[in-house]
Amino acid sequence: MEHIFLLEDDEALGRGIAMALDTPERTVTLAQTISQAESLLHQQFSLLILDINLPDGSGIDLLRRLRVQGNCVPVILLTANDLELDEVTGLEAGADDYITKPFSLAVLRARVGAQLRRSLQSTREAFSQGPFFFDFQRMEFQRDGMAVDLSKTEQKLLRILVENRGHTVPRDVLVDRIWTDGASFVEENALSVTMKRLRGKLEQDPARPEYLRTVYGIGYTWAVER
Repeated sequence: MEHIFLLEDDEALGRGIAMALDTPERTVTLAQTISQAESLLHQQFSLLILDINLPDGSGIDLLRRLRVQGNCVPVILLTANDLELDEVTGLEAGADDYITKPFSLAVLRARVGAQLRRSLQSTREAFSQGPFFFDFQRMEFQRDGMAVDLSKTEQKLLRILVENRGHTVPRDVLVDRIWTDGASFVEENALSVTMKRLRGKLEQDPARPEYLRTVYGIGYTWAVER
């Protein structure tokens, strides 16, 4: 399920965009102010669409803060300003695309689709959050710029949790997706042991994990930053 965040102070335009983008496989959360946005952006989103001129601030300033916090979700900026300087400023702040009002909803849908496809491919290959950088394609893993050596099983577990970050993945789902070599029996504590080793390599305090969290009675989750 794709989850889009839309920050637009024009209520009618915001509703129109949300209706145009909403599908059975995609939901849209709408906010009209920077304050509302900051109260919602702790959630996990697939894409952010930010208006630049808001009643209580600038979408570009919000974008800068998100990038400083390590938020790498793709961002499309919306603005009535068609000056080249505004576009350059937005892109330099970390935006992935820039659309000037008025615009065609068909064009917006196409731009959104392109960003979501690119983001999905990027997530499968590389991921950055806080002190971490993971490149699953090259099998390179870092914390605070230092290389971390992970076993193939640890890599599988980490990748599943990162790709589903912010959501709890049940233990039985993890076992089925990690141990796919046809083994008829997996030790009951194999997943717990793998998680313990992974926390020991990635968490600053493995006894009190900040990212690789347990949801008791259900499974594990990679926590998103609030």
